[in-house]
Amino acid sequence: MSDATADAPKALTDEDMLARFHRPKKPTASSNTLGFHVIAVDQANRSVEIGFDVKAEVVCNPMGQIQGGFVCAMLDECMSVACTVASGLTAFAPTLEMKTSFLRPGLPGKLRGVGRVIKWGRTIAFTEGELYDAEGRLLAKASGTAVPTPMKAFRS
Repeated sequence: MSDATADAPKALTDEDMLARFHRPKKPTASSNTLGFHVIAVDQANRSVEIGFDVKAEVVCNPMGQIQGGFVCAMLDECMSVACTVASGLTAFAPTLEMKTSFLRPGLPGKLRGVGRVIKWGRTIAFTEGELYDAEGRLLAKASGTAVPTPMKAFRS
């Protein structure tokens, strides 16, 4: 008698998944601009922790604060990566809409983002994200709606 689970693909542990994020096949220019790196993955809670090393000469406005569009991009990265984790690395989830609340100015340096999937459906995902400064102060929050799309659809 054969064990049906023996032929099933082995699920990735959080550590395995994190290691894959540390070895991207195609790092994107936008992620590099933001100083993006994945710190932690929590599949059980469909959440991620992301680090950003923000360079003043790249993303700051004339007041020396991180321009709001870059804050949105960081939050979008957090929520999008959480979707990829929730899918077991089988789908991307392009953002349909996103609402951002800016709570305090962000300054260049090390920032930490958290992204989570609130609800993962067949055709839609609801997400949330937060961005914190190096002292742990909340800079901005976002909520989003995304469309789970199999990764193979992006390869064709």
